[in-house]
Amino acid sequence: MEQIINACRSFRHAACLRLLKETGMRIGEVTRLQFKDFDFERKTVRVMAEKGSRPRELRLGEKLVAMVQQLFARKQSFPTSAAARHYLENTRKILAESNNNPRFLQIHLHSFRHFRATMAYAQTRDLLYVMKILGHRSITNTIRYTQLVDFKDGESFICKVAKSADDAVKLVESGFEFASSFPDLIQLYKKRK
Repeated sequence: MEQIINACRSFRHAACLRLLKETGMRIGEVTRLQFKDFDFERKTVRVMAEKGSRPRELRLGEKLVAMVQQLFARKQSFPTSAAARHYLENTRKILAESNNNPRFLQIHLHSFRHFRATMAYAQTRDLLYVMKILGHRSITNTIRYTQLVDFKDGESFICKVAKSADDAVKLVESGFEFASSFPDLIQLYKKRK
């Protein structure tokens, strides 16, 4: 998915696909977004749900915030659903041929939503959290998105040490969670592999 986003020659399509990947929104939710829906200071977006889902507020990464700000500064908007679908089909076809990898052809706009849900569940193992970020009203819908997660490796973690507040902030922003602290103000953070 990251290769597809990086291969986009259209900035507005790249921003759209990155937004789909980071938030797990539906393409219809993205196409309706306006400047007023973004809070760039808090790095969030307010999503007006579709298909009977719940409205929600989602966090955005630094790179995505910069892309969205630049998109609106250029007085552009997100592409329509049909335009995004057509652009993705062309981009994945080019990548499948150039990389000799037909798996690119299996990626659809909704694959970004499945990816976000699967990754969120793999990191947190919390179905209610995944249900909240997807805006589902029923947990049975959320379970469909998370059945691809395989926990065979057990409780494997990557551990990092934070010696300052800046280190801790960087670790938390990259998905690590606080594990414990030691004398001399050293803190240990962990993230599932």
